[in-house]
Amino acid sequence: MLLLKPSCECCDKNLPPEAPDAVICTYECTFCAPCATARFGGRCPNCGGNFSARPIRPPAMLAKHPASTKRVLKPHPECVAAA
Repeated sequence: MLLLKPSCECCDKNLPPEAPDAVICTYECTFCAPCATARFGGRCPNCGGNFSARPIRPPAMLAKHPASTKRVLKPHPECVAAA
């Protein structure tokens, strides 16, 4: 089951479970769509894989299996320079 991380690993933008602009790679690295495209050219800076839209968990299932609350920030040069 996906963790549904709460924020972009680059800019720390809030990405609630229903965020339409959340993207993930195969390892579930989580970014906002603007960071994924503008800063990383559509490739995950951690693994080199592509991004896909993060699925939105239906509210009833979200109540049963809540999203993660653990924020993850990675010090990629593209992120630090933009901060």
